[in-house]
Order: sequence, then structure tokens, then C-alpha cells
Amino acid sequence: MKTKNLYVELKSQFHRDNHANYILSVIGALLSGMMCMGISWILGELLDTAAGKGNYSIMQLLWISWAVAVFFLFASFLNYYAKPRYVKKAMQNYKEALFRKLTEKNITSFRNENTATYLSALTNDCTSIETNYLDKEFWFVYRASSFFFALTLMIFYSPLLTAVAIGVTFVPLLVSLMSGKKLAVREVKVSDGNKSFTATNSDCLNGFSVVKSFRAEGAVSGLFSKENTKLETSKFKRTRLRIFIDTLSQLSSMSAQLTVFFVGAYLAFSGKGLSAGNVMMFVNLMNFVVAPVAELPGLLAGRKASDALIRKVSEALEKSSYTGGDKVLSKLSKSISLKNVSFSYEEGKEILHDISVDFEAGKSYAIVGSSGSGKSTLLNLILSGACGAEYSGTISWDDADLKDSSSDSLFDQVASIQQNVFVFNSSIKDNITMFRDFPEEKVRQAVMRANLGELLKERGEDYLCGENGSGLSGGEKQRISIARSLLKDSSVLLADEITAALDSQTAYKVSSDILDLTGLTRIVVTHSLDEKLMKKYDRILVMKNGRIEEQGTFDELMARRKYFHALFTVEV
Repeated sequence: MKTKNLYVELKSQFHRDNHANYILSVIGALLSGMMCMGISWILGELLDTAAGKGNYSIMQLLWISWAVAVFFLFASFLNYYAKPRYVKKAMQNYKEALFRKLTEKNITSFRNENTATYLSALTNDCTSIETNYLDKEFWFVYRASSFFFALTLMIFYSPLLTAVAIGVTFVPLLVSLMSGKKLAVREVKVSDGNKSFTATNSDCLNGFSVVKSFRAEGAVSGLFSKENTKLETSKFKRTRLRIFIDTLSQLSSMSAQLTVFFVGAYLAFSGKGLSAGNVMMFVNLMNFVVAPVAELPGLLAGRKASDALIRKVSEALEKSSYTGGDKVLSKLSKSISLKNVSFSYEEGKEILHDISVDFEAGKSYAIVGSSGSGKSTLLNLILSGACGAEYSGTISWDDADLKDSSSDSLFDQVASIQQNVFVFNSSIKDNITMFRDFPEEKVRQAVMRANLGELLKERGEDYLCGENGSGLSGGEKQRISIARSLLKDSSVLLADEITAALDSQTAYKVSSDILDLTGLTRIVVTHSLDEKLMKKYDRILVMKNGRIEEQGTFDELMARRKYFHALFTVEV
């Protein structure tokens, strides 16, 4: 039910604050459809007048033609004015709503999903929706109106010939219906191919340095070629099917028109109440009867395919748009407590085993251990506790269970710094404030505490950072992330291996900057066991095989001469 509601909500964005443009576009399409009657009628009357059997003079028909031309210009103006505005607004609304819903997903679910799903939904799928849904919507109105107006005029002049016309249009309708369903399937396959192709591109570009360092250009090019071939093959099959449908439709249309022409000619020469002009009018009107019948299944197939794309992204968005409970978390005053917490990404493969620990407010903690010991998983679980993460045991924020707490309030209170800091291609100030407005004094204090003053003095706050911060060093990007966290007024700072890619001197400075911060709880996952830094932490948690093997201050752990002592000795 939720997916259906989100699907309906996304589709409703097409008309949000867009009704006037939609109505004018529909009117324009309807008026354009009416043109078939006027043009066909004039052709028939001109032929009869030329044969001396007409009801109107050439001058009268000329004036009527001028009136039809003015009518046509008015309809065209409505299409010119309203339709582009409607499509523009509809796509803006849809993409913004889709992106807004995407930002509402929780961190845990997003980490486990393929981002190519959303990249494809916001690019290739949107193009398909615009072309096959929005744009064709008014083409459908035009075709439907021209069909009914033409049929009305045909019935008025000759019910018998109209019955013949309806009979012969059954063949193109049947052909189109049978092939139109296959076209919808092809459209969805192209969308899936675009998704896979986008994912491959993203992987290849993000891993460019790895590709070069391992001389894997040939293998990666082969991978790219494979996905590219799959996508273009699916597009080729879709295009070929469209051509096949169009060819059958054209053959059926020509056959239907010729049949009506011969039957009409017979009725005219037999004196059955039809003139030569009437027959010509019928043949011309057949274009407006057969074409909609032939195109309707294709239009419906494209619309159905677009519906499938909207439904697909709705299902992806609904998978875990979890906002947590109702309790609103305030600034941490006591501790974050984990009691008998166990966690697994897959059933039967537990990563964390029976973790119990208290992180007291205002103190600093280091989580250390070998690779795969569960350090980052433990840190991520704290951030995901109010986001629907499946774990056993209890994680409490002061006296509140995180499972009963609002995820938004958790994010307000927790700042997270990762190893790979994302930096937008915008100014240093925008990257610090994340495009929000803060009092200048507050920004200045955050810059000062994060030791960014020298960078701003050297380059200025309007300096463009480059794509993903290409104009900044690793240490500068990490300090920007620290400043962001300070501006949030968070009471807890989580840092996960943030110095792993930095040189030793920069790593020491960044770690020291975090430890020197006051007024917030700092929980840091680190691979570095620098003695000076380790002694600054209030407590060190040593993890092994998903368990807390031991904990204490640096001096206490070294005095025990157990697992931490062994780790420290190996590193030194």
C-alpha cells in the first residue's frame, strides 16, 4: 500500500501547480484534432465544386479556408505556449520529488543499495517518461479527438461506408495490440540495461586510480564493452520492434484506405448517395481513423512502460524509507549505552557478538583492532540505530532506546566523518555550511576550532574546491568535515578511519584537532596506534573477531600486556 501511495504521489507531481498549462495543452490538442474535419470537408467540397456539383462557390470555400487557417493558428499557439511549460514544470516537479524522497531514505538502506538505480531513474528513465508519457499524452488527445471527429463526419455522410471503414481498421488494431505489449517489455529491458551500464561507468570512473595502478585498462575496457553491447543490443531490439510495428501499421493503413476508396467509388458510381468529393473526403478522413487505431497500442505501451519505471523507483524508495520512532533525542548528557548487541549483515553470519559498552558524554574513545574485527560496523550501528537496522540487544541514548527514537533527531545530534570526505564543486564556505545560512561569528568559530583559518586566509572563502575537492589536500578536506560537524552543534562526533589516506604528519594533526575539541563526545575508529595520540583518549576499545577483547586507558592496556600490547608492539 505504501508503494502504491508513493507511486501515486510521484505521478501527481506532473500536475502540481501545473493545471492551467495542462488544460490549455489539452484544449490545443483537441482543437488540432478538430482540424481534420475542416480540412477533409473543404477538400471534398472543392472537388464537388470543380465538378459542378458543389453546394458552395470557390470564394465561399476560400473564406472558410481562411477561417480554418485562423483556427489552426490559434490551436498551434496554445500548443506552443502551454505544452512546453507543462512538460518543463512536470519534469521539474517529478525529479525534485524523487530526489527529496531519496534523501529521506535512511543511511543503512542506502549503503546496501546500488546507486545506479537512482542515477538511472533521474537521467535515462526521466527522458523516457518525458518522451513516452508526458509528450505523448497530448499526442494521444490529438489522435483520439481526430478519430472521433472524423468518425462523426463520416457517419453523417454515409453510415454504410463508415461501417466498412470500421471493419477494415480492425486488422491494424489487432496487429498493433499484439505487438504493443512486446514493446512495453522491450522498454523496461532498455531501462534495466541503462541502470547496469550506469553502474559500470560509475565503478570504472570511481576506481580509475586502481585501474591505472594495476594496469587493468584492457580488462576494464572489456567490462565496459560488455555492458555497452548489452545496452545497445536491447535498444536495437526495441528499435527493430518499433520499425516492425510501424511497417505493419502502414501496410494495414494503406490496405484499409484502399478498401474504403474502392467501396466508396463503387457507391458513388452506383448512385448510392455519395459524390466523388464525398469519397475523397472519406479517404482523407481515413488517415485520422486508421492512424490513431494503429498508434494507440504503441502509445499505451510507452505509457505502460513509463508507469513501470515510476513504479520501479517507487518500490526502491519504499524499501527502507524508515524514519524511526517518535522520541526526539536531545543533546547527550549521560551516555550512549550498548547492551548485549549483536549484528549481522546476512542471516547466519554474525559480525558483532554480544557487545556491551558505555560511551560517556563529553569523553573521547578510540576503537582499534585488526582489519575485519568489526570496528567500522560498531560505529555505523550507532549511527543506524534509529534507522531500522536489525540488531539484537539494546542501544540507548541516555534513557531512550534508539529503536524508539526519531532518525532525524539522531542525525541532528550526531556528526559523522568518513575517510573519503565528499566535497562539492563549490566554495570552501559552501562546503563548510553545506549551503545553509549561519551567523558569521558561528562560522568563524567553527573555522578556528577546525584549524581552517590558514586555508581561508591563503585562498579565501569563495575558492572553488573542484570536483569532489580536487583542489584541496586530504587534510584540508578532513578539516572541512570537522568544521561542518561543529556547525551542526552535534553532541557526538563519529570518525571512521579518517586519517588512513593521509601522510603521518597530517594524520597526527587532524587526529589532534579532533581530540582537542571540547563539549562533545568523540568516538574514533583508527588504525594508527601513535602513543602520543593514544594517551589522549579517555578510553580505548580493542576489538577482535567482532567482540570487545579489552578496554581501558593506554597505560592500563599496556600494563596488562595482552592483545593491545601485541598490536602496539607489532606496529611500533
